[in-house]
Amino acid sequence: MLALLFPGQGSQEIGMAKDAVEASPAAQRVFDAADAALGFSLSRLCFDGSEEDLLRTEIQQPAILTASVALMRMLEEQVKLAPACVAGHSLGEYTALVAAGALEFEDAVRLVHACGRFMQEAVPEGRGAMAAVMGCSAEIVEQACLYASSKTGLEAAPANFNGPVQTVISGDAVAVEVACARARQEGAKRTVPLNVSAPFHCALMAPAAEKLALELARVRFRDASAPVITNVEARPCREGSRFAQLLERQVTAPVRFSEMVACIAELGVRRVLEIGPGRVLTGLVARIARELERSNLSSRAGLEDAVAFATESR
Repeated sequence: MLALLFPGQGSQEIGMAKDAVEASPAAQRVFDAADAALGFSLSRLCFDGSEEDLLRTEIQQPAILTASVALMRMLEEQVKLAPACVAGHSLGEYTALVAAGALEFEDAVRLVHACGRFMQEAVPEGRGAMAAVMGCSAEIVEQACLYASSKTGLEAAPANFNGPVQTVISGDAVAVEVACARARQEGAKRTVPLNVSAPFHCALMAPAAEKLALELARVRFRDASAPVITNVEARPCREGSRFAQLLERQVTAPVRFSEMVACIAELGVRRVLEIGPGRVLTGLVARIARELERSNLSSRAGLEDAVAFATESR
């Protein structure tokens, strides 16, 4: 049994999926559809833009989504995909919904473009921060965040549970710094500030969630063809009537990726294919559930291996 995984922010790179577009008519159609839906040339920004362009959340989110869907459509030209379930990390949940037929691609790319803008506007530049805490349990990080919030009166909270000993925290920059220091005192091996444009997945994003809710209400979600393991609940969902609420909650709630991978394994899945730029999720899965076989498709060069991997999973 096969699961498909889709990456979130931070996986972008200039030229992502360009070789797929050059080789695959289906991939080209995805970028054409994105350009038309957004009213500007996302493809130009992806293929020939600057790193500064792709760091802007309102560009980065639709760019990664579009590249991931383009790579998936290229793969589908070669093999019929019938995943047991799908999942995405943060932004990648929108890609997962497209893969499961629950959300039209054009709606997804408009939603994440708007969501990126709302997130950027929610917190003044320089106020927020995110940091990865490594080498200690999630419980230690949670306690460090509670300590920092109590001591500073500011927001610090777990944003991504990425593995048994890797948790990302988010919030006000001052509180995040205090939480990192506390985590190191309690045994964390190291803490790494992340180069992000906003403090995602914490209460500071509430204004963005409110604005996104209005956009989500305009979109039609269908029941999913395969279960979507959602970020908020870390369990399968197929009901189209629930996806808008789950995506709204996702803006301020942590990504429970460790639990999501555990859920995937509990469903009987034995192979996980990451589709999209980079291979961050492939590495995380290796640390969470070593028994799962892993592969990734991040460019045209990996197509043959991805076809073989998907075919063997039947």
